Amino acid sequence: MIESKWDKIYSQKSAEPSASFVLIENQHLLPSCGTALDLACGQGGNARLLAERGLDVLAWDSSAVAIEQLAAAAKLNALSIDVQVRDIIESPPQENSLDVLVVSFFLDRRLCSKLIDALRPGGLLFYQTYCQDKVSEQGPNNPDFLLSDNELLTLFSKMKVRVYREESLLGDQQQGWRNQALLVAEKVLS
Repeated sequence: MIESKWDKIYSQKSAEPSASFVLIENQHLLPSCGTALDLACGQGGNARLLAERGLDVLAWDSSAVAIEQLAAAAKLNALSIDVQVRDIIESPPQENSLDVLVVSFFLDRRLCSKLIDALRPGGLLFYQTYCQDKVSEQGPNNPDFLLSDNELLTLFSKMKVRVYREESLLGDQQQGWRNQALLVAEKVLS
């Protein structure tokens, strides 16, 4: 059962979660207000950053342990974050309900069109996850959870690309930002 696997992982994590690189490096693109969702949020590093930026934040994860940890941290730090234990495959976000959607280290290709639909026109998607072409064993090994070369661009081709980075195996592999791809994309106004 997935929930028990993730509950076990999160019950053993004690470090303060940080926001994903894609969000930290591109937070200047965030709107000044609106509704944001940290999808598959884990302990909520992205949700915390979004709340600190003044957005109305939803944080969903299948792990009750991670959600409990995030709720406690939000209360301790006086952050308004609406947390939910939620199976995002069975219950994805509603259409036109979000201004910002952040997905990090989660990949289910069946959801991509629903994620686009969940954004309001002009809404932003911040996405970061692992690639098949890696220089280390970081991240999952199962190809179902790894992006092929330029796959994020294909999965979200209906959106306007604002930022994209994927270094793959080019050049000096001891330098740069490796093992992952990131995308910031805007939903085209209809």
